[in-house]
Amino acid sequence: MTHRFPLKEIARQSGLGTATVDRVINHRAHVSPQTRARVLAAIDELSRQEAQLSARGRRMFFDFVIEAPTRFSREVRAAVEAILPEVTSAVCRPRFLMQEVMNPDEVSTALRRIVKRGSQGVCLKARDLPAIRESVDLLVNAGIPVVTLVTDLTGSSRLAYVGLDNQTAGRTAAYLMGQMLGTRAGSVLATTSNTRFLGEEERQTAFTQSLASLCPNLRIVDASGGSGIAYETARAVGDVIDKLGDICAVYSMGGGNQTITQLLDRNNLRPHIFIAHDLDQDNRSLLQMGKINFVLHHDLYQDMHNVFRAFLHHHKLGPACAERMLTNIQLVTPANLPS
Repeated sequence: MTHRFPLKEIARQSGLGTATVDRVINHRAHVSPQTRARVLAAIDELSRQEAQLSARGRRMFFDFVIEAPTRFSREVRAAVEAILPEVTSAVCRPRFLMQEVMNPDEVSTALRRIVKRGSQGVCLKARDLPAIRESVDLLVNAGIPVVTLVTDLTGSSRLAYVGLDNQTAGRTAAYLMGQMLGTRAGSVLATTSNTRFLGEEERQTAFTQSLASLCPNLRIVDASGGSGIAYETARAVGDVIDKLGDICAVYSMGGGNQTITQLLDRNNLRPHIFIAHDLDQDNRSLLQMGKINFVLHHDLYQDMHNVFRAFLHHHKLGPACAERMLTNIQLVTPANLPS
């Protein structure tokens, strides 16, 4: 395997030991496909960052630990890579750990590993659970700042929160339904990926309270726990499909919208309004097909700008920033879909 990076540098980028990297590089036995993929991804990442090496300043490693569907993680990674050339005060090298589902032990183990390995900052999207908050505190105590992305952690010592105002998003969804449905009676399918994500919990609470006031004739049918991925979303929605005979609307807070629309079509259920989050490729296609009506979108590029702003300020390489940096919600419809 041809490469121009020292084993130690590849090991640091991949989060693996040098002996493991050596086995992959030299095609030795007893290497799993997942390990090989991590080493190849690390080499690819180092190659992409070569353009930055001419920049003056400190070399800094930042870790992105993200529990989210691949379609969202892909957008996060693209936004990180787009913002890097604009960071001129340091040579920034991102390391990514992104999985569709990570149980709390996996997240805690990953964060504790970062404490041992060292890092100049961690961008984290994870469930709001005690074990994860404790691991965040360990990072902070080790001098590693943590920025939460799109979903916060209550009572943790994280440096900053970056993302949309989730309560405003929930109220916006309720307002749109109130404007379109008026006094109509029926059911509203409300889905989240996992109720332990604080951001989705905030959306759901604000939506439920606002909708009760605006549309008292509507009843919410909850289908939580789909993780935003196809088979889990199909299970969660399938469990309540018999309660949706009079469906008027859908508010999807956690994704999996291809699956949701297919299930509704299969059961001849036609909601008058479908509201989703994030303008990923799935939602872009569904908007174009007329399967969903509104997407509550926020700019991940701006989010990543704010993430690095927080990190660089912590290291005294940039201006001060707020403890909560909120990105404006953009209402996207088939009529204003960006090209």
